[in-house]
Amino acid sequence: MSTARTPRLVTLSLAWALVAAPALLLAMGLLHLRHGAAVLPVETSYVPRPASASVAALIAGGNRSPLLHEPHMIGYLGLPLLTFAALGLHALGRQVRPVASAAALSVSLVGMVYLGGLFGAWTAFFRGFGDVDPRHAEGATAAWAALTAPRGALLVTMSLAKLAILGPALQALCLIGARVVPAWAPLVAAAGYGIILAFWDLDSWMMIGEALVLAAMLPMRARLAGRPETA
Repeated sequence: MSTARTPRLVTLSLAWALVAAPALLLAMGLLHLRHGAAVLPVETSYVPRPASASVAALIAGGNRSPLLHEPHMIGYLGLPLLTFAALGLHALGRQVRPVASAAALSVSLVGMVYLGGLFGAWTAFFRGFGDVDPRHAEGATAAWAALTAPRGALLVTMSLAKLAILGPALQALCLIGARVVPAWAPLVAAAGYGIILAFWDLDSWMMIGEALVLAAMLPMRARLAGRPETA
């Protein structure tokens, strides 16, 4: 809903960001899938691909695809959308629980910083190893294993990046029972974010979570844009 303090264009931008952000993450998940069978969520824990297989695939690809086809680069460039979506949730939450909504927004914004670092790191890894000469595959494999191991600086970045998902989940919970949006929407959004956090790095499961978030954001977008929907 726009107010005298919030220009209509800004309000509409935040409203559309609510659906554009989960749609972007959903598109990233689709780009990650390599074959149709991968769509079915079978695994419940993340098993890293062998370093040798990852490096061999990257060297064989040789960065022949455009940089903008890299899912992590798409996410990196799309970070403003995620930020605007968090601000959109706050525009709704501040109407009913201003303090709690502001605190949850802070978690979201802090997480965006580290999520940007994570997307940037993975983009650099994928594109950098794509330029490796096949003669150096053995050394590249050892380097890949060391760089992508979930420890040290990468583990810290990955852990803090999850705040970018936890924050919006908390923001959605701030809307429960507030009658600002349909009663089911905050619950479905929080469930979607919960699935993403619980199955981090499992693309199929994360896509289910992102689809739930997208569905929940549709009535929230309508409400923020000024077209209320009832439960």
